[in-house]
Amino acid sequence: MDSHTKGICRLGIVPVRIEPSEKAEMVTQLIFGDHYSVNQLSDNGKWANITIESDQYNGWIDILLHKEISEEYFNHLNQIEFKISTDITSTILYKKRLIQVVMGSILPLSSQELFDVTEQFAFNGSAKNIGEKQDFEFLKQILKNYMNAPYLWGGKTPFGIDCSGLTQMSFKLCGYLLKRDAHQQYHQGSEVESISQALPGDLAFFKNENNAITHVGVVMENETILHASGYVRIDKLDEKGIYREDFSNYTHILAGIRRILKT
Repeated sequence: MDSHTKGICRLGIVPVRIEPSEKAEMVTQLIFGDHYSVNQLSDNGKWANITIESDQYNGWIDILLHKEISEEYFNHLNQIEFKISTDITSTILYKKRLIQVVMGSILPLSSQELFDVTEQFAFNGSAKNIGEKQDFEFLKQILKNYMNAPYLWGGKTPFGIDCSGLTQMSFKLCGYLLKRDAHQQYHQGSEVESISQALPGDLAFFKNENNAITHVGVVMENETILHASGYVRIDKLDEKGIYREDFSNYTHILAGIRRILKT
């Protein structure tokens, strides 16, 4: 395979690593249907450095997990609005192989024709149009499906997820594309000036001692926040930050609030 080709994820989940090694840190994941550009190959040809199209995030995948597609096919994926799976898990029959896919997978179905007649799919599950904007009530139902998911650095699924993966995937299901990391999401949407003006569905961001954005969660009703910290949970939120009643202290210091959902 040459570098500068295009690819698509045709497995349920693919780890994306910071370096070309199985032992390297996982920084994000490809979910079924994510497409990407290949920037370069590792010296031994066993790893591909990729840029994920939806959020422009970079990392390395094992070449054995790569599925090459044409430039024409890649561009087609950018132009057509497809479906996104809304069940925690569902199945796709692809080339006589049954694949388990997770919530947030991009499905090869649209209001138009099957997007590539050379690929045959059968999907069993629930889905919506990926670009269809939804409100807080829909977001709340999506977030319930992530509750108690264990924290996993780089994770994006109900079986392991990090704080910004949680916000990215839940808002993606609501029709809004967010960047991958919390510090990137902090520059999206519009600013909410104070906690008193926050609405359910806003994103609350938190900082470390160096004022770097290190954490994000979703503002919920009754002065609470849903976030991934140890596991996906709901804690108290006020002008200082996140207060964990089981610890009897503040675990995260509030840096700011951004509004993504259209009101």
